[in-house]
Amino acid sequence: MTDAPPPRKGMPSPKLDEQAFRERYLQQFADPAFEPVRAEIDRIAGIAWDGYSNGRKAPRTRKAGPGFADPDYDLSVDWIAARDAIEQAQREHDDPAEPPCILIVNCSPRSEHTCPGEMSKTWRLLEIAREICGVDGTLVRVLDLARLASEYGRHIHPCKACFSTAAALCHWPCSCYPNHSLGQVQDWMNEIYPLWVRAHGVMVITPVHWYSPTSPLKLMMDRLVCADGGNPDPTSTHGKDAEKAKELELAGWPYPRHLEGRVFSVVVHGDVEGAENVRRSLADWLRFMKLKPAGPAAELDRYIGYWKPYATSHLELDRDRDIQEEVRNAARTLLRAVQEQRQGRLIDAGEGLDQVRQK
Repeated sequence: MTDAPPPRKGMPSPKLDEQAFRERYLQQFADPAFEPVRAEIDRIAGIAWDGYSNGRKAPRTRKAGPGFADPDYDLSVDWIAARDAIEQAQREHDDPAEPPCILIVNCSPRSEHTCPGEMSKTWRLLEIAREICGVDGTLVRVLDLARLASEYGRHIHPCKACFSTAAALCHWPCSCYPNHSLGQVQDWMNEIYPLWVRAHGVMVITPVHWYSPTSPLKLMMDRLVCADGGNPDPTSTHGKDAEKAKELELAGWPYPRHLEGRVFSVVVHGDVEGAENVRRSLADWLRFMKLKPAGPAAELDRYIGYWKPYATSHLELDRDRDIQEEVRNAARTLLRAVQEQRQGRLIDAGEGLDQVRQK
């Protein structure tokens, strides 16, 4: 085995002094309505500074217990709860007595409940797909990423790229959050992971933003990296011990594919440019994670109101009956693929072959 190289260091520290920390922390209480309780808020800020300065990332822990590499390691209770939810979702996914499940993801941040003042076309396409998928006892779940921009306390924090240090350092589910010492809380991903795990089929519906996936979608994509080769045992790396993780990877990492075998559909719509490239990149991403394409009709890129005013884009969708039917066909294809797979009839000619190259 090659000796693990030491982790590279040298970036400037982001550490704040107490004054800078307090100024930033107190920005969330700028509303004059807080003035009558300013003394109490100051005391809370002092407690927050103590947690920050002492690095209390996970203030509530318990012993890992049996089944872990280090049963005596203090694991975050937040992580344990997330792991338990994923394992329950996996049991339901694997149980033939449970109904088949399709997850439909709305990837537009647009909503009439905040600044845009109008619903998204993506949501309308989702409703079309949901009507098709929700038949024959199929369980349809909706993940509405627009809530990141319209709901209080709803966040997907950015991926910290632990995987690029060593695969074993990226835990499944992600253990980077919540980080209470940095105020990185209210992270949505621990609820999102079980949705993907429970699903037999996933439909991603998204607009194009600047030739790319939307920012909510990209945040979720990056945080799903732990589903593709991530380490299900944080005690094996003693938490975030980078050097230990490098040793584990170089000893021969198995790259467990936690979402392997689920089938997918991708629907991308744009108004000027980029729809085809975004559709390709999303389909490539899902294939790389070992999800299976439901079929050619389930991968769709189209323009709605090409070079027309944004103000009339919903009217353009009203008139475009063809794209509405194409979305129905994408949903029908996904539903059929899920049904065939549950019956053991979905053929993948390359299934079972060893992957020559890992990450």
